[in-house]
Amino acid sequence: MLKIFLNFSLMKFLLKFLIFVFFISCTNDRDVKIIRLGHGLSTTHSVHKAMVFMDSVIKLQSKGKMRIQIYPSEQLGTERQCLELLQIGSLDMTKVSAGSLENFSPNIKVFGLPFLFRDREHSYSVLDSDIGSDLLSGTEKYWLKGLAYYDAGARSFYTREKKIHNPNDLNGLKIRVMESKTAFDMVKILGGSPTPISYGELYTSLQQGVVDGAENNPPSFYLSKHYEVCKFYTLDEHTILPDVLLMSTHTWNSLNKQQKEWVNNSVKLSVIEQRKLWAKSEKESLEAVKEAGVEIIIPDKKLFVEQSKNIFESYKSNSELYNFIERIKESK
Repeated sequence: MLKIFLNFSLMKFLLKFLIFVFFISCTNDRDVKIIRLGHGLSTTHSVHKAMVFMDSVIKLQSKGKMRIQIYPSEQLGTERQCLELLQIGSLDMTKVSAGSLENFSPNIKVFGLPFLFRDREHSYSVLDSDIGSDLLSGTEKYWLKGLAYYDAGARSFYTREKKIHNPNDLNGLKIRVMESKTAFDMVKILGGSPTPISYGELYTSLQQGVVDGAENNPPSFYLSKHYEVCKFYTLDEHTILPDVLLMSTHTWNSLNKQQKEWVNNSVKLSVIEQRKLWAKSEKESLEAVKEAGVEIIIPDKKLFVEQSKNIFESYKSNSELYNFIERIKESK
């Protein structure tokens, strides 16, 4: 009888303790501002690592009153879906390629134009200037608050069977592109057959021969394991397309002045961290794919530049966008 009483007393104590813990956790959750961030990259990517760093900074600055909950690897949807969730306020933050963002904020198309930037230093200079700020602020009318740019390097072609030494080698090849008109036009003007396929389906599409190749930066080529299928990587570096970190304007407008300051500070520090991580990742990725048997081809870029130079003229009718093209060309 005593044993039954003791067991019953223990159960009552445990139940009360669990209720207490649950109550405390709920109270703590209410006291902490949680920002939900969804993106499509793996946890090994430099951008994800920079986001983890951003979370640690914001927790430190706010003394635990604010944190970022990160959902990688398309857990919350594709880039397009995450942007749509931001627009209706169902998600707080996301990171997307500028190529995806241009479907929501048209002036972002400027980043997808081939050979617009002279080199990496020129791209950094533009992104960190008033030009970059103006393009970021232009997203707000679409319920998207542009916060910063992450380095996504230069995009180049990789193929399954045919080596690409010049634009003529692209003739007849089906090249995967993002859901981006600029990327579509870029591949077309260089001679390829642009084929939009979601990033998550690309490995299988390459494996099954649905497309002959794709284009991306070295870390993405390596981390996606596309090098297992594509054994030729041509470093023509046709576009230097940044990633863009955004917040829903619904979320941004709900933050107080102090919270906005914490967000801005943590974002700025994460950009610095990501650029360092990216430089290291880019070098390691190229070395890794070489070791895996991928042939790295260094083409004459002038041939690709010459083939694509008329693409800028097609945007003259869009005065606002063409103004950004001219500003970038004239910038130092």
